[in-house]
Amino acid sequence: MVNRLLSLVGWLGTALVFVAVAIRFGYPAKEQWASYLAWAGLVCVLAYTLGQWREIAKVFSRRQARYGTLAATSVLVVLGILVAINYIGARQNKRWDLTVSKQFSLSDQSRNVLTKLDSPLQVLVFAQEPEFPRYRDKLKEYEYMSKKVTTEYIDPDKKPTLAKQNQIQQYGTIVFNYKGRTERVTSDNEQELTNGVIKVVSGQQRKIYFTQGHGEKDTVSADRDGYNTIAAALGRENYTVEKVVIAQQGAVPDEASVVIVAGPRTDFFAPEIEALKKYLEKSGKLLLELDPPDKADSPPLTNLIALAHDWGVQVANNVVVDVSGMGRLIGTDASVPVAANYPSHPITQRFTFLTAFPLAREASPISGGVNGHIAQTFVETSPRSWAETDIKSLLLRGEVALDESKGDKKGPVAIASAVSAAATPAAPPKPGEADAPKPETRVVVMGDSDFAANGGLGIQGNRDLFMNTVGWLTLQENLISIRPKEADDRRITLTATQQSNITWLSLLLIPGFVFATGVFTWWRRR
Repeated sequence: MVNRLLSLVGWLGTALVFVAVAIRFGYPAKEQWASYLAWAGLVCVLAYTLGQWREIAKVFSRRQARYGTLAATSVLVVLGILVAINYIGARQNKRWDLTVSKQFSLSDQSRNVLTKLDSPLQVLVFAQEPEFPRYRDKLKEYEYMSKKVTTEYIDPDKKPTLAKQNQIQQYGTIVFNYKGRTERVTSDNEQELTNGVIKVVSGQQRKIYFTQGHGEKDTVSADRDGYNTIAAALGRENYTVEKVVIAQQGAVPDEASVVIVAGPRTDFFAPEIEALKKYLEKSGKLLLELDPPDKADSPPLTNLIALAHDWGVQVANNVVVDVSGMGRLIGTDASVPVAANYPSHPITQRFTFLTAFPLAREASPISGGVNGHIAQTFVETSPRSWAETDIKSLLLRGEVALDESKGDKKGPVAIASAVSAAATPAAPPKPGEADAPKPETRVVVMGDSDFAANGGLGIQGNRDLFMNTVGWLTLQENLISIRPKEADDRRITLTATQQSNITWLSLLLIPGFVFATGVFTWWRRR
């Protein structure tokens, strides 16, 4: 009776161990249950071994047992080698993404942010248990990229107290914890996840002020020339977008991280220019997007152009024409210059997309600089373009012809330039802050504002170029990269006939052919 009971305990222990292994690899979310079952199984096996040690010793004393032990030892050695290889492979993990759209690879922006983490980043995923694999597929890429990222999956229904502590209101909420700061997102796409990481890592929201009062682009307008789409993109990357009428306030707000002058129709008044100059003296950051005249009688932007000149950028009174034919690739004409090659600059580092600029003008560095301000081009058009000075003929009759004798400038033409310079600190550094970053003023001048408007933002790399520019202005070089793209829809649409043919082919014809081949071979051999 005792032997039979011990035998049952031994078989039960073996079964529990196998079930624990199956749960561990088949249902990773139930790892705790697998641990309980494994320990219970080992206890049962140990109890059986202690109770039947004499019989076990007799078995191992036989010759066949000795041979079996030798074989088992060989198997264990091979398994040990395999485990060692697997361990080394896990420590030196290297994967290759062979999908066309790099579906399982993180974007440059995500990699930049993750590789610069200097403290542990905890990621808590609050979702129903059957949804865990969907989140794990994406978040394991973040863990692979940085050892500082740890992920935990929590079912709010099973751990309501923990969900309440983290203020979870809906399934699919992902909580990022970093240096005592918390950020929540409710989407598992890479763009939202990376933006959540950026927000919790940066710890502060930078304010972007768009000037108003001179016909600039409107950040709440959904029209073709509105800026509401790019304003929303800024918000997703932890910027706060505000409007400012400098003529009304008399100064640029002190909390402004960047001031953007996006396509003014009329020139700024002298007091407004003076306010911008004072802002720049205090390590301000300015983005000037100055469109060429869109009418023959459009007023010149004399004061704004003079401000750009003070920072070493020449904003010319011309319109860039591009006859390279690249515009046809994106459905535009010669009045929309297309850039494909970018001079070396942090804004366009690793930038490989086309960008298009509807009705742009030249914004090029002044040779030798101005007052020590030496600008650098980061966007220029193709060699088969030029800067047309006869704007009236272009706008009224659509006639374009390169005539260098009349002042036209042959391409490549610079249409975006950047400059940085040391700024005078508001106060001397405090003790212990001698190694702190020195205050710096940064200015970017672009000869077009429509490239970032709703109508042009979807063209190839336009959105990334604008966001990279803002990232450089705010000294956030980790944001200067390529944003995550939406996954391509590669589903195949089949007609009912095609579906039927595939069904018959896969379920009947192919298996039938294999079966018939086997029967024929058997019959021949017989």
